Order: sequence, then structure tokens, then C-alpha cells
Amino acid sequence: MYVIVEINGQQFKAEEGKRLFVHHIQDVENGATVEFDKVLLVDNEGTVKVGAPTVDGAKVVCEVKSPLVKGDKVIVFKKRRRKGYRRKNGHRQQFTELTIKQIIA
Repeated sequence: MYVIVEINGQQFKAEEGKRLFVHHIQDVENGATVEFDKVLLVDNEGTVKVGAPTVDGAKVVCEVKSPLVKGDKVIVFKKRRRKGYRRKNGHRQQFTELTIKQIIA
């Protein structure tokens, strides 16, 4: 059984026991339980329910494994030729690591 769930504006495929790295969720602690009820699709061994826009009564229960995980560093380099303009900037996205505990559908 798997579901498609929307978390912080992004869609994820969620199965029990899987880990998800979602955009940083404010004010959560390590080991806390978080529920998401924006379930867009439920697949139960071939029986598919598609929500309009969400499936009624379906939710995903997650446990926070790590409230703040930094992603890989991305280098942003800007240059204008023959003008002496060079800028180097780095960025590391912040994520929250979740473990799917239960899918209620």
C-alpha cells in the first residue's frame, strides 16, 4: 500500500517504514509525531482511489527522526565576460527527516 501525500507544497510517495526528506518543518522536535491529511491518491494492492482534490478520511502519520538536516551544497557562480564581474555563492537547503509510521486510508 502506498499513498501520494502533499507536504509543504511538494508531493511525495509514502509507504510504511520509508524515510522522507521534506522541506524544513518549523517547531518540531526529535521523536515527535506529525500527521498529514492532504492525501491525493491511495493505492491498496491495485485498488486505486483518487481524491478530488483529497481522499476523505485518509492521513499519513510520521515520526520526526531529525528536525534539521542540511542538504548538499550547491555553488552559484555568476560572471559577465570582459567586465570583471564574478560572484561565487553557496547554498545548503534545510530538510526535516521523517519516517512513515502508519497510513490510514
